[in-house]
Amino acid sequence: MDRNQIIGILLMVVLFASYYYWFAPEPVEPPVQKEQAPLNTPSSDNGQQAAFQQAPELPDSIKAQIAQSNFGAFANLAQDNSGSDLHISNEVFDVIISAKGGSIKKVTLKDYKTYGGQPLTLIDENNSEQHISFSSAGKNIKLDDLNFTASTSNQTIQSGDSLTIKLVASIANGQEIYQTYTFKGDSYVIDRKLGSSGLSGIIDNENLSFSWQASLYQLEKDLKEERTRSVLNYSANKSTSDLGIRDLSREEENFEENLDWAAFTNKFFISSVIPSKTTGSVQLVQEGNEESTDVVKYMSANFNIPVSEFLSEGYDLKYYFGPKEYDILTQVTPNFDENIDFGYGPLAWINKFFTRTVFNFLKGFIGSFGVIILIMVIIIRLILSPLTYKSHMSMAKMRILKPELDAIKEKHDGDMQKSQPEQMELYKKAGINPISGCIPMVLQMPILFSMFYFFPRAIDLRQKSFLWADDLSVYDSIWDFGFEIPFYGDHMSLFTLLMTASTILYTWSNSQVSSVTGPMKTVQYVMPIMFLFFLNSYSAGLTFYYFVSNIFSFSQIALFKKLVNEDKIKAVMEENKKKNVNKKKSKFANRLESAMKASEESRRQKKKIK
Repeated sequence: MDRNQIIGILLMVVLFASYYYWFAPEPVEPPVQKEQAPLNTPSSDNGQQAAFQQAPELPDSIKAQIAQSNFGAFANLAQDNSGSDLHISNEVFDVIISAKGGSIKKVTLKDYKTYGGQPLTLIDENNSEQHISFSSAGKNIKLDDLNFTASTSNQTIQSGDSLTIKLVASIANGQEIYQTYTFKGDSYVIDRKLGSSGLSGIIDNENLSFSWQASLYQLEKDLKEERTRSVLNYSANKSTSDLGIRDLSREEENFEENLDWAAFTNKFFISSVIPSKTTGSVQLVQEGNEESTDVVKYMSANFNIPVSEFLSEGYDLKYYFGPKEYDILTQVTPNFDENIDFGYGPLAWINKFFTRTVFNFLKGFIGSFGVIILIMVIIIRLILSPLTYKSHMSMAKMRILKPELDAIKEKHDGDMQKSQPEQMELYKKAGINPISGCIPMVLQMPILFSMFYFFPRAIDLRQKSFLWADDLSVYDSIWDFGFEIPFYGDHMSLFTLLMTASTILYTWSNSQVSSVTGPMKTVQYVMPIMFLFFLNSYSAGLTFYYFVSNIFSFSQIALFKKLVNEDKIKAVMEENKKKNVNKKKSKFANRLESAMKASEESRRQKKKIK
């Protein structure tokens, strides 16, 4: 660096310093964020705690006056709470019930971990807020502000046992709000009853309000995929629906029907409330934030509790905090198993009654889920082998007829309208149904598509490794790029590559016994290439299934080639031609021929007009 460069740098430093000293704008307050911050973020909690610690302690008389003003008859229950939270543990989860409000504060599942190996917590005070409020002398009172005393201390429940605990907030003798919780030793279901005694003249005759807001934590490796599969499902008057699986924009549903249940679902887990009865309007909200790095989606459920039940026999609620396991969900409440999306129509039937049955049977005595998928492929392909064989035979017959079909096309200079009647006549004489090869393929498609729904939603594959895949429920990556390739992703899935290569091999093998020619022979390879991009971020269990299925199908074709004697097929077809030479045309063939002639005549008339 010479002297001129040093002088120039010094001059720049002086200019910048002078500008910021004399001309820099006055600092302004940051704009208010329109988007609601996640519940109880650490920064906001610390700030609130610091402000509380710095605030001067109020005299007890002032506190009592404030409590009386805010809570009226319930002022004595809103003072500082000396009680401690209640810990309940059974075989499947740990639950914390707050002494303040008596609500469920935290639920941690015992048999599952997050993708990072941490305890799997579905809700806690940082991501979930649940409020039940009522009106008294025109004041809105939240249970969260009232202190409850539990009838028992921390408890652990063994399998086969059950426990009922009671929490009471007492104003005076005979005047109280109570809550009872019932737990079973091996169940993910929690029963809750909310009621009161002697409060008919104190609580206003207005329905209670139930509100639950939750920010779903990331629990799986692939946040983007988990976000698209997380949804607020609900049932109203025994009819289920959802707020959009892949939608990240704010979705809101309002209705007056009875809410059977509302479920905040991650990819594999559910946090759900199941009210016995609702009254008035119900509001359900779901919203995603693509920029968030830890929250999957924000969800909320709001409904009204009949005050008459609260003041008399009590109001029943039920919660489910647990996995999306079909056999468990069917025991919770009607239609609750529909939280698992098995597909539409026949696809759902195949997955519920066939695929799931075979899968559960195999996992009963096979420990490796990769081996289970392999055996499932063999079973399904063997079941479908008669259809596969029939399709192969049809293609072989079409290939034998190909020279005669080409001769008909050449005779009419490639005019399909003129060629088709003669081709149909040839098919009839040879005893071939030209669509018979397509029907077996169509019949196999539902099973092929059903797997597309089953494996990505199979919780049994979660965090189960096989070969190089450390988790069969998400994609297997052999190369993380560190950047995003449009329509492909930021990684390379080896099972998807193998699936694509095997699909191309299977397509090529089929084309050897097919009569397809021309551009269509090239177009049939486009779909496997599209799958390479489309399935790169899908479950490794799914792409492994498709890969093995392709290899098995390829082997079947090789076997059928050896078993099928084309000379015998040709001899049979020649014999059919002799038998059917004077056979009358069917009504369908006559109608088809008449339609083609009418079409040809119409085309000629148009040419004359031109």
